[in-house]
Amino acid sequence: MKLRFILNGKRIETEIDPKESLLSVLRRLGIKGVKQGCEDGSCGMCTVLLDGRAVLSCTLFAAQVMDREVKTIESLGDPNRLDPIQKAFLEAGAVQCGYCTPSMILVTKEMLERESKVDLDTIKEYLDGVYCRCTGYVKIISAIKIAEEKLRGRRDE
Repeated sequence: MKLRFILNGKRIETEIDPKESLLSVLRRLGIKGVKQGCEDGSCGMCTVLLDGRAVLSCTLFAAQVMDREVKTIESLGDPNRLDPIQKAFLEAGAVQCGYCTPSMILVTKEMLERESKVDLDTIKEYLDGVYCRCTGYVKIISAIKIAEEKLRGRRDE
């Protein structure tokens, strides 16, 4: 089956098996920021943004993204030009091993674009399902608060 979608701003057309997961297709296309963890939707390491909403790519058939937009961590910046959210995670030391970091950053991006005010309960709600085994979430929550301040102009870059 031929799949057409937008990946990180670029039109993609590729052959897929109709039963293939989006995670599998993204990895085959060379996207390394999407991590393979549990493959059953319980860890959140494979989070991507689908039309701006955080979804688990391991539980989504690739065919479900036909003519839609998928963004991965690779869409946010590069080592020479980091996104403010990426900068906030570095500033707060919320990167540890880095395995969950792409998913945490994408969930944060969705949250900050959708929510006008972010409090601890909102942060916990959005982070639910994206597991970190290194930081205990304290630094991640700090990073999200810093990112909100940066993006809403209450803190200098």
